[in-house]
Amino acid sequence: MKIVLVTLLLAASAFAQAPPAIATPACGSEKVSFKVKLDESQHVLAQPEPGKARVYFFHDAGTSMTVGYPTVKLGMDGAWVGANHGNSYFSVSIEPGEHRVCVTLQSSLVAQRMELAHFTAEAGKVYYYRTRLVMSRSVELLELDPIDSDQGNYLIASFPLSVSNAKK
Repeated sequence: MKIVLVTLLLAASAFAQAPPAIATPACGSEKVSFKVKLDESQHVLAQPEPGKARVYFFHDAGTSMTVGYPTVKLGMDGAWVGANHGNSYFSVSIEPGEHRVCVTLQSSLVAQRMELAHFTAEAGKVYYYRTRLVMSRSVELLELDPIDSDQGNYLIASFPLSVSNAKK
């Protein structure tokens, strides 16, 4: 009986521990957090700079009620490039070549999730990624998916521009 009790206690303490941080070449420092402001006046598709590519990152909350909604941080190649909050988007200019993308939640209320992807950018091209947080009673799922230009243009016209700054 004592062996069963000790085993249960050890198992419970192992499950209660936070999952270890996973080092990845895509994400930035865990210590960085963002403050996000939404610019409702911006709905313009920016073209890539000469010799570069452009990547758009959208967050589709699936609702307009986003009070208390977690901020979504996005990183590329080991550095955070910005954040979205609720329904919003931002874009970054990048060099051609292979890139690694990371998305995670900036929240102490929702369990941490991380999604990763990689792609090869070509000069003059535009790439689009959408994140979504799917929550139900029993499931919390953060999704990162590439989307096509038609969906990207629709979301640019529909969502405000996210202007994010790292908190000090």
